[in-house]
Amino acid sequence: MSNEVHHDSETSYSKATEEQWNHPRSNILKTLATFWSFLVMGANDSAYGPLLPYLETYYGISYTVVSLVFLSPAVGYIAAAIINDRVHCAIGRRGVAFLSSACHVIAYILNCVHPPFPVLVVAFIFAGLGNGLADSAWNAWIGNLDNANQLLGLLHGVYGIGAVISPVIASFLIADAGHPWYYFYYIMIGGAVIELVFTVACFWDSDGASFKESRAQEPGGNADTGGLRKILFTMPSARVTWICAVFLLGYVGIEVAVGGWIVTFMKEVRHASPFDSSMTSTGFWLGIAVGRIVLGFVTPMIGEKVAISAYIALEIGFCIILYLVPNFYAAAIAVSLQGFFLGPLFPGVVVVTTKLLPKHLHVSAIGFAAAFGGAGAAVLPFIVGVLAEARGVQVLMPFIIALSGAILILWNLLPKMPRRVRLPVNNSAVVTGYGTC
Repeated sequence: MSNEVHHDSETSYSKATEEQWNHPRSNILKTLATFWSFLVMGANDSAYGPLLPYLETYYGISYTVVSLVFLSPAVGYIAAAIINDRVHCAIGRRGVAFLSSACHVIAYILNCVHPPFPVLVVAFIFAGLGNGLADSAWNAWIGNLDNANQLLGLLHGVYGIGAVISPVIASFLIADAGHPWYYFYYIMIGGAVIELVFTVACFWDSDGASFKESRAQEPGGNADTGGLRKILFTMPSARVTWICAVFLLGYVGIEVAVGGWIVTFMKEVRHASPFDSSMTSTGFWLGIAVGRIVLGFVTPMIGEKVAISAYIALEIGFCIILYLVPNFYAAAIAVSLQGFFLGPLFPGVVVVTTKLLPKHLHVSAIGFAAAFGGAGAAVLPFIVGVLAEARGVQVLMPFIIALSGAILILWNLLPKMPRRVRLPVNNSAVVTGYGTC
């Protein structure tokens, strides 16, 4: 089975990737556009933590009910997984840029009018759909450029920067300035409108016809070979897709559960002030941003499989410290370092997917795995809310430790990774290919 995966990956990677972030020149603006989209997505996802206590008070609801704001985006992510490949083929990346950004704008406008809570839940479905479409499109596009580890580290690092800025702005507006929680979404509307204009303009040349044409030119690919059926039910692609998808379900669930509930944990278990508690959320997302940027350069040196196993083990260690040491400052440092080692996991999975699968399957496979990750971001924090309602929010850390152990085991079920080799060309140049290790 793994030999077939390697055969596909060697076929896909037997020649140097011609496109770079700055070649052709239009890729410079395209890269910046994807970065802005991820900035908006990061700000969207990390806002839950600081806003959660205010939503409970504003709507007069319990932990379980307020946790629906985590659960509802899963509907949008699932829809994105189903339609992703068809949308790419029908309207191309410029269409994906329009739909994903428009979903963000709709969600934030609904939030700004502070509707009844059931409508708020629907608004987050639109946010999940926008995130799911953008996640798969931009991960797949960046993942196929040269130096993908570093570029994906930067891309997801920008996501982390958005996630750092968001709690700070929300805390300043709500905790310090005393504005209602929904004022935060006026700022998000501005970011989403910029995303809409910027991404559509930059990817205007990437319509459905050009996408299908590029797919047909790939080894083993044609315009109709990138659908869900092949990546989910045809071996060996299905093995890689399902392992990466379930891994991201657990990983993103850990990330959003910690980022979303750490404020409540610090307030109720470590007895910190509301502002200090919000700052620990900022520290967690800052750790993720720095980890993605810094470790994005470390990971390719030691290999994705070994590196990510080590990162998960270290993350578990700091989670244990956060749980067992009854000191606010130790907890704040531990949660920041936990974020640092969690950071490179998502871009690492994208790189592994692009190495193990042929290029014409990347959009479908990454889209499905990202949708599973979105489901994890929805379902697992909701489960934490239900457990917190029954047993108290201190259940967060044992839950995260157990889940981290599970994804560590799962990660090591992947096939052997291709390795980069250099082949001489005309005795004067080299190209990059992949062998197996």
